[in-house]
Amino acid sequence: MARTRSKSFWFKYQIAWRQKKSLLCVGLDSELSQLPQCVRSDRNPIYTFNKAIIDATAAYTAAYKPNLAFYLAAGVKGLEALKLTIDAIPEDIPVILDCKVGDIGSTMDAYLTAFFEEMGCDAITINPLMGKDVVKMLLTEEKNFAFALALTSNPSAKEFMLKNDLYADIATWIKSFKTKQLGAVVGATQTEHLSKMRQLLPEQIFLIPGIGAQGGDLKSVLEHTVNTEDEPNILINSSRGIIFKDKTSRFAEVAATEAAKLRDEIKAGILQ
Repeated sequence: MARTRSKSFWFKYQIAWRQKKSLLCVGLDSELSQLPQCVRSDRNPIYTFNKAIIDATAAYTAAYKPNLAFYLAAGVKGLEALKLTIDAIPEDIPVILDCKVGDIGSTMDAYLTAFFEEMGCDAITINPLMGKDVVKMLLTEEKNFAFALALTSNPSAKEFMLKNDLYADIATWIKSFKTKQLGAVVGATQTEHLSKMRQLLPEQIFLIPGIGAQGGDLKSVLEHTVNTEDEPNILINSSRGIIFKDKTSRFAEVAATEAAKLRDEIKAGILQ
């Protein structure tokens, strides 16, 4: 059954924290070459893998984040897997498509139609460098949500985002829209800048990659980015550390264990 968007991303995020005490985003970076052998012979192995991961981890998860690149890399079957995956995610759990688009005019409108209307996503990631035209149409539908790349976790972020405090300019730009439809991608590895980002954006949700494989420290992230206990305004993403923790037929069971563990660590760090 095709996914419908009866509630906004913001609403679903709030419910996930209040009812499940989860701020965990599971990244579905389902690279075909990394899938366990036990699903490789299936008609659509990416979907088979994702469905097992979703069924096993949904109880602990506040959001899922498929990375568009891995689905495009698998061609037509990959796009089919992406649509089937999104439809398989429970309606109350928001889907963030990690696509990092940032265009203007009819091109951006086409992206929005594809990702929100055709795919049924609740949020996307965007590159804000072309300015307000990137989000102008996105903001006309109140259910839409976007995380703007502001302070990414990769080492070469210093070439642009950290240079002359560009990340702070992007944060100010996000805040200027005075809406809860925009959040920020804030890398866990950028420890010395996390507090400033929260100061600049006290009410926006941060999508935080970089915990685990990239070396981000959970304790530091929680210390510097949580807004309040009632409204933490963070989503901590883990991809490979959950979905590829095990490559045997027990992959989904192990993923559930890892998701529960990280969900509980995040919760304990906030409700201490």
